[in-house]
Amino acid sequence: MAGQKKVTVLGGGSFGTVLANILATNGHQTCLWMRNPKSAEETQKSRENSKYLPGYHLHENLRICADLSDAVADSELVLFSIPSSSVRSVAKKVAADLNDNVFILSTAKGIEAGSFMLMSQVLAQELPGKRIGALSGPNLAKEIAMGFPAASVVASKDSSFCDFVQDTLGSEIFRIYSAEDIYGIELAGALKNIYAIVTGFSSALGMGHNTNGMLITRSLAEMSRLAVRLGANPLTFLGLAGVGDLIVTCMSDLSRNFQVGYQVGQGKTLEQAVADIGQTAEGVNTLKLVKLKAEELDVYMPLVNGLHKILFEDADVDEVVRGLMLGDKAQDVDFGLVSG
Repeated sequence: MAGQKKVTVLGGGSFGTVLANILATNGHQTCLWMRNPKSAEETQKSRENSKYLPGYHLHENLRICADLSDAVADSELVLFSIPSSSVRSVAKKVAADLNDNVFILSTAKGIEAGSFMLMSQVLAQELPGKRIGALSGPNLAKEIAMGFPAASVVASKDSSFCDFVQDTLGSEIFRIYSAEDIYGIELAGALKNIYAIVTGFSSALGMGHNTNGMLITRSLAEMSRLAVRLGANPLTFLGLAGVGDLIVTCMSDLSRNFQVGYQVGQGKTLEQAVADIGQTAEGVNTLKLVKLKAEELDVYMPLVNGLHKILFEDADVDEVVRGLMLGDKAQDVDFGLVSG
């Protein structure tokens, strides 16, 4: 383990809290920034994030605060673990307070409305000259909090960036792999949220394992098809941030996006489902953006189109399912290795 570092985690949700606690447990001088001063004060005193991770004890060396400038001052690594819709505004606020040599790591899994930018691109725009990377993988925060082994991928074209994150954040329960395809890693993390809604909906309707196996596999095909059109490496989607995260998010009731789909499948409106969950479900907004982008690029994404019809166009579910099953013929694997 490398020597003690000064690290800041921006975002007091479940994943940000878990990451901050791992960093503090690793011996680093860690600050967890929460937007709400009252929540920050209560969490600092009780050593527990009662809203998102009740019962999860926070390390005594973890400092929680609501002062953004104070939180990032002199930090060597700053993690953006906030909803994607807030990344740009928070980046603007901290820009003047960051060290010149700071590492910036995004863990947000979303796409910016309007620009269709991924979070590393937003951060690069707002924090010019800073070294930026992304972290993504099959990381259900509550399971990590329970001490179950998990892994994630840090992506950057700068190998020293990846080394720093691996040395700082890696632990006996949280293994960090590295990759260069930052765009593919982030796309995988954003797109899989759509398909978690699909499988949650399917599960609520009582469809079987065959159906979910089909949905997950075809989801992977859709994800990689769009990603390649946008410049990502299709092989990235065979790793932890692709198929790994897709399987976990599509099969676990701990997934917020799965829960949205499940509750809608049980008869709730989309608005009711999102309100009941009480946390950001990135897949809802990502669905709208991806449908428009797929149409713009003429990328075949039948599951995206079908889910959009159900959630936003008041389409009949049976008709949508029938259309999916009787659609145009398609190959099983789009990107294969050709012998010779």
